[in-house]
Amino acid sequence: MPTRSRVVVLFGGRNTEHDVSCRSAASVVQHLDRGRYEVVPIRITSEGHWVVGADTGQDVVDDVALRAMTPEPAGAPGTMLESLARGIEAVRGAEVVLPILHGPYGEDGTVQSVLELAGVPYMGSGVLASATSMDKDFTKRVLGARGIPVAPGAVLRTPADELAQHDRDRLGLPVFVKPSRGGSSVGVTRVDDWAQLPAALELARESDTKTLVEAGVPGREVDIGVLELPDGRLLTSPPLEIKVVEEHGWFDYEAKYQSGITDFVVPAELDPEVAEQLATLALDVFLELGCSGLLRVDFFLPEVDGVLVPTVNEVNTIPGLTSMSQFPRMWQAAGTSYPELLDILIETARARGPVPAVLR
Repeated sequence: MPTRSRVVVLFGGRNTEHDVSCRSAASVVQHLDRGRYEVVPIRITSEGHWVVGADTGQDVVDDVALRAMTPEPAGAPGTMLESLARGIEAVRGAEVVLPILHGPYGEDGTVQSVLELAGVPYMGSGVLASATSMDKDFTKRVLGARGIPVAPGAVLRTPADELAQHDRDRLGLPVFVKPSRGGSSVGVTRVDDWAQLPAALELARESDTKTLVEAGVPGREVDIGVLELPDGRLLTSPPLEIKVVEEHGWFDYEAKYQSGITDFVVPAELDPEVAEQLATLALDVFLELGCSGLLRVDFFLPEVDGVLVPTVNEVNTIPGLTSMSQFPRMWQAAGTSYPELLDILIETARARGPVPAVLR
């Protein structure tokens, strides 16, 4: 029997997207070919402790089963640094680490820096690209400076900051209030009346002291996936359109994770010219942010004088990876099954090596 590659699946995290990460990681573990890979699950608890587990070989793995594979040690768990040391020791023996982490302390370059210091190849973008892409303000600044359309917005950097009147006049209503460094629509509020703004800011600041107030962009919502192959070539997926039932209003946390509210249409029904424009812009975003491995780019398609004008909403360097999430759905529509997609992500990380090419 050929030797299996040791792959660490790192999941959980010390943030509000912990449960989302566990669901993504469970799907990854279930769909990895155990004949090819020795899977080592490592869970980062909500308190930040690293728990090294073992694959039980189950055919069906959900988030409950995955947590059971990574039970916290009995008795005193030790300090966070002690658990981190155990985690680093476990990842050192891996050929590739899959950081299936969403949000701060996972998707923002912090874990990526640990993996680079440990000298282990890992899936996805490096430290700088991860940190930049996690911060919606910095993402908009980088892309806007390169002429890539983004939604108008204003940044409030401290809890004492208020939205100036000239910004209210410039942005108009509705606006969306977001934590600048968050995901999964946690802490996001649609504001249709300025009287709602204080409560929206208070909610966003529970996740991040830096908040973004962004003009609502009317129009269709379409995603494009970018996938890097082991030889460095970049592919774009078919476009996926997000359709939320009209009475719900918009694609919030509930619409993302509760069935019956949202329909994903892939490939989206777009004119070929628009689809090509979105694909080109998605590649531009990937390159301008310095990404690696994979990226999901979320667009709005407002109509101006009868013409659709793609506008970048957000980017995700580690998008949701359940088998039903947008990123795998798009690649399934392109003819790449979920297990094949995971194989590509692993081989690309292995080909890149432990340090991003920009630092070699």
